Amino acid sequence: MPVCRPSSHWVTSGTFAYAGDLEPGAKLPSTTHLKERFDASGATVQKALQLLKDERLVVGRAGAAVTVREHRQQTMRPASFVAPAGAGEQYRWLAEATKRGGRAHSELLEVTEVTPPSDAAEALGLPDGGTALLRRQILFIDDEPVELVKSYYPLDLARGTAMTERRRIKGGTPTLLAELGYPPRLSVDRVSARVPTQEQYEALRLPGNLPVLRTLRVVYSDGERPIEATIMVKAGHLHELQYEFTPE
Repeated sequence: MPVCRPSSHWVTSGTFAYAGDLEPGAKLPSTTHLKERFDASGATVQKALQLLKDERLVVGRAGAAVTVREHRQQTMRPASFVAPAGAGEQYRWLAEATKRGGRAHSELLEVTEVTPPSDAAEALGLPDGGTALLRRQILFIDDEPVELVKSYYPLDLARGTAMTERRRIKGGTPTLLAELGYPPRLSVDRVSARVPTQEQYEALRLPGNLPVLRTLRVVYSDGERPIEATIMVKAGHLHELQYEFTPE
């Protein structure tokens, strides 16, 4: 986790400039040491440390030193999550998180018909005011909210299937769509950094207006038919995305 050593010369506005890393579990310098090094007041140092605690980058307990949290920044590999899960297998996002040593689970919040955001609606080829099926969920690792996910599906594909029911689907919707004759052939991601909405702030338990990573993923099946448009939002300071590709 890239948290740690205060860089050479300043503590201001309640936060540090950092350069270099401390290993997970390493102790931060004492308050006395930080006050002397940066010629800062105790109140300023305490405010900076509290910001790091709020951002879940360090852990502090009464009577114990402040330490770097054990889990490094999560690296997400989108290519690992696209293919349908095999028979009897867990939804791939959950399976990949478990491989990294985390306890992963999802919480399905809502299943309903809505008018998607404009970029998702355009991706699905919907007319103005057109509706799609929304499945909204939060993904957790070690009981911490990691990602707010809103998946939109064309109604002609979703109606009459388990997607319209408020329950988890074994293997996830990619597996169900493949079983219905719509296997994923191409996924296109558009990633941006944004200020969180109130919904995202609350769902992800963000400690202020830290940026979030927003991914719009459009999945196409045979004949370049769009079968899913998903908006995934995660805390920008806790996650990074890793893509692998070859030159065209």
